[in-house]
Amino acid sequence: MASIDLDKVLDKAWADRSVPDILAAPVSALKGVSDRDGELLKEAFGVTTVRELAGLKYVRWAQGLAALDTAR
Repeated sequence: MASIDLDKVLDKAWADRSVPDILAAPVSALKGVSDRDGELLKEAFGVTTVRELAGLKYVRWAQGLAALDTAR
C-alpha cells in the first residue's frame, strides 16, 4: 500500500485529522481545492466529500488511463 504525506495533500486545518474524518471532509480539505471548486464539483457531479471525489467514476477512469500510459 502506498503511503501519502498528508501535509502535502491536505489543507493545514485537516493535516492532523483521522483518515475517516478526512474522507468525510469537504473536498476543500484537499490542498489547492477552494470552496468555490467544491461548489463547482457539487454542481457538476454531486460530489461534496473527499470520499465521494475519490469514488467518482470519472476520477477512476482517468486513473485507469494514466496507469495504462505508465505501463508502456
